[in-house]
Amino acid sequence: MKFVTTRAAILFASLLTFGSAGSAFAETQWHMPTPYGDANLPTQIAHQFAEEIKNNTAGDLDIIVHSGASLIKHPEIPRAVKTGQVQLGEVFIGIMGNTHPVFKHDNIPFLATTYDSAEKLWNAAKPEVEKQLNKEGMMLLYTVAWPAQSLYTKVPVNTLADIQGLKMRAYSPSTSRLADLMNTSPTTVQVPEIPQAFSTGIIDAMITSPSTGVNGQAWDYLSHYTDIRAWIPKNVVVVNKRAFKRLDKKTQQVILDAATNAEAKGWAGVKAQAQKDTQILADKGIIVSEPSAELMAELNKIGATMIEEWKAEAPEVEAILTTFNQ
Repeated sequence: MKFVTTRAAILFASLLTFGSAGSAFAETQWHMPTPYGDANLPTQIAHQFAEEIKNNTAGDLDIIVHSGASLIKHPEIPRAVKTGQVQLGEVFIGIMGNTHPVFKHDNIPFLATTYDSAEKLWNAAKPEVEKQLNKEGMMLLYTVAWPAQSLYTKVPVNTLADIQGLKMRAYSPSTSRLADLMNTSPTTVQVPEIPQAFSTGIIDAMITSPSTGVNGQAWDYLSHYTDIRAWIPKNVVVVNKRAFKRLDKKTQQVILDAATNAEAKGWAGVKAQAQKDTQILADKGIIVSEPSAELMAELNKIGATMIEEWKAEAPEVEAILTTFNQ
């Protein structure tokens, strides 16, 4: 089947999949949009996930991964899955923060800053996340963690005063709030647009992973990477519940097994990826430095403020934090 480029074609494919219960499932094709390019670990795992399912269903279920927001723009992916426009998709979980506060859990700065604590936070948040996805007609398949998020700038940063008033990239409700508290101007820019946004002055700084910096060749448009390790976010892969339930039990289990394998690969691979990509940034000429004590004190104060604000948003947040802090 040729690469799908129009919404009408996607809808047609979805209608074929969501046909009557008596339809045969041989050679069913699903579409999986993801916002990140093929060089990123989450996208590589998505391709492996799709390949495992194809192999273990003898080609009866063929999942086409559309990377780099080539099929659907990042913010629109959750709705596309929810409505059945596509059968499954990958999304940075924090961008769903406006839907419900539980989706903000790994975008709260300085709450979980190590991989062990990030896994613990995910285990605390997962039941609440699954409840909310279920309400929206979606089911969780797997997550892939990103490396810890750190600060990219065109100038050295020793205190927040050094970046006051700059235009800071934002990509979720929590990162917008963080930019406000840092006395910078939040500006929404998705990953594929980062190089042009820096080059044209739309943004001056960003907090993101070393992997995003490497894949976007950050050395072409900025000079400093301050390793503040603010949080460890995740991508989440979700499937339309209706599409999943129409599959036979054997195929459903193949998907669930592949999802378990994908999540294990993600958590195992992220640490090595972070070290590798941070070294590439340095090798390409970016000045990689540890944050000053003063900067970290300022940032931790902001983190404490955001945790308290998040806690006040919903009772489910209190439940997550209680479990996380046990």
